Amino acid sequence: MGYQIELRHLKYFQVLAEELKFRKAAERLFISQPGLSRQIMQMEEIFNVALFDRSKKKVELTAAGLYLKDEVDFLFNHLETVKRQLDNIGQGRETELRIGFLGSAVQKIVPELVLGLNKEYPGIQTILDEMPNKMQIELLEKDKLDLGFVRLHRLPEGISRHLVQQETFSLVLPKQHPINEFNFKGIAEFSNEPFIFFSSEDSPFYHDLITSICEDHGFRPKVFHRSVNALTIFKLIEEGMGLAIVPTSLQYGYNLNVRFIELKNIPQRTELYVAWKASNRNPALKNVIKLLRKSIPELLVTAKTAP
Repeated sequence: MGYQIELRHLKYFQVLAEELKFRKAAERLFISQPGLSRQIMQMEEIFNVALFDRSKKKVELTAAGLYLKDEVDFLFNHLETVKRQLDNIGQGRETELRIGFLGSAVQKIVPELVLGLNKEYPGIQTILDEMPNKMQIELLEKDKLDLGFVRLHRLPEGISRHLVQQETFSLVLPKQHPINEFNFKGIAEFSNEPFIFFSSEDSPFYHDLITSICEDHGFRPKVFHRSVNALTIFKLIEEGMGLAIVPTSLQYGYNLNVRFIELKNIPQRTELYVAWKASNRNPALKNVIKLLRKSIPELLVTAKTAP
């Protein structure tokens, strides 16, 4: 055979696997549609396996194509990481760390981590991005994120985690609501009120945990709205659209007309984990995990004794 697999073949394959339309993929790649077809046929001839099923109206990946797509995505993500690390070295920086987090981690956990990193490893540059649980895990798996702070009990194979915080829940009401922390008797008082939940798709366990709080008090919550964003939930509560049960730490950092009532006398607690991909080769990750494990006991105590 007179030709071999080159990076351009893999890029052509990756784009077509994303678009599943030869015309759109060719436009993205700035090549002709027949040229793209030839490159894909070359790949299939080299690998001696069909990568796309062209027998239907819509192009679809075969089992071999699905496997190759995951491997190609990993390859190009890794090449991008190598390029970024080389740029850091060229700029005189040690490396960079991409951190995803939930809003409830931004008040104390993430700032203390960044402060500790700056002190112990000043050459590490941090890139911080607030995002939902599900997106963090997807980006960790694709090596587009180095570290995530999530509230998930089940993680995919290859993703490690470590507990960094355990805390109580709080009920969130509009400030003008007649019930406050002094006349509050229990969750059962709100059995007929509309609730606003975090999305069950983002974290089914967390959704079920909140539901269990209500069920323990004799009712199933009437959920009228869902969101992955705490600020959106608080704005809806502020406008009188419902109530919510959230981690107590979310009461800090927002200046809205809502009231928090901590639910101290219930068994349910919410846990925040730091998660990372075990095979991640970012040289900074080993240092940050070591730093987190060293500071975790202090963080846990802080979470329990915060005012």
